[in-house]
Amino acid sequence: MNVWVALCVWIGACIVLLSQTAEAKLKEGECEVCVKVVEKIEKMVEEKDRKSEENIENIIRKFCKKALNKEERFCYYIGGTADAATRTLDQVSKKLMSYYPAEKICENLKKSDSQICELKYDKPLDWKNINLKKMKVKELKKILSDWGETCKACTEKQDFIKRIEDLKHKHVEL
Repeated sequence: MNVWVALCVWIGACIVLLSQTAEAKLKEGECEVCVKVVEKIEKMVEEKDRKSEENIENIIRKFCKKALNKEERFCYYIGGTADAATRTLDQVSKKLMSYYPAEKICENLKKSDSQICELKYDKPLDWKNINLKKMKVKELKKILSDWGETCKACTEKQDFIKRIEDLKHKHVEL
């Protein structure tokens, strides 16, 4: 009888462990911003930089200074921006030093802060079929903001549309 109880306990423990490891793995499309940003940062890291955690943290901060939108928000979450309240930058830099893949780094970050994996890129606009005249001014401003552009002289909707049309060749591949 004791053997059966021990066997049942052992099987139950195995099931619990397997379910926890299945949850830890990233699903398809999950943590897309995290994975992309970590991959971009990894491309910036040279072999000589991997010897020092401080070097990698400086590379991350350099990337984060230029980051926009969702990528900037990700940088904020990991402590890569000056105004960030948290400091998990060391988790990322240590893993990059050890050649961890981006997905594994994001799995670890998700355990400490789940909102990191809630970041998703906005769906790209269909520039071949878009009608800017039917969009709201708020949406037009967002397009300019996503491009890192401004329109200080814009007072009317038509001004924003003209500015977008003028800059479209610079930011959009048709």
